[in-house]
Amino acid sequence: MNPSAMFKLSYGLFVVTAKDGEKDNGCITNTASQVTDSPLRISLTVNKANLTHDMILKTGEFNVSILSEKASFDTFRHFGFQSGRDVDKFADYTAVTRSANGIYYITEGTNAYLSAKVVKTVDLGTHTMFIADITEAEILADEPSATYTYYQAHIKPAPQAPKDKKTTWVCKICGYVYEGEELPADFICPLCKHGAIDFEKVEA
Repeated sequence: MNPSAMFKLSYGLFVVTAKDGEKDNGCITNTASQVTDSPLRISLTVNKANLTHDMILKTGEFNVSILSEKASFDTFRHFGFQSGRDVDKFADYTAVTRSANGIYYITEGTNAYLSAKVVKTVDLGTHTMFIADITEAEILADEPSATYTYYQAHIKPAPQAPKDKKTTWVCKICGYVYEGEELPADFICPLCKHGAIDFEKVEA
């Protein structure tokens, strides 16, 4: 295990993966952070609407692939813009391998991966925070982590709002466009599962 992989968690965007029996799934998040040095422990917050959340809650294990600035938009589209309840996200995805815990981690556009075992859960309403001990940690590439700012400026294509609407709301995470004068306060993005707070108003 390479503890220096933990430094990659100081900021960034991640693919969180989990496995429940024969089913694998993954999602995009930016909520992983280190909690303690001894034991080596992290926290991870996941939306309850996500299938990955259910898998982690059931199995108590997950992997975190820490994306680098070389991560492609396709990675974000693949793991953030479709529901694992509807598709097998790994059916045609080859840039993965399994860690010692048997869970996939992303190898392409990834600077490090961590495997974790949950020791505590905290109910946050719409989300659950998982506190977990690190069981495996490796650095895969010497590349800067992809920050949210870098993703917005260099990876994500500019959103195209419909021209026949006066007002739209665009998800700052994935670019999903909601049409309407008002965005409901409890709206959840159907693609990346982020809430209304992550949408910005766009005037046509």
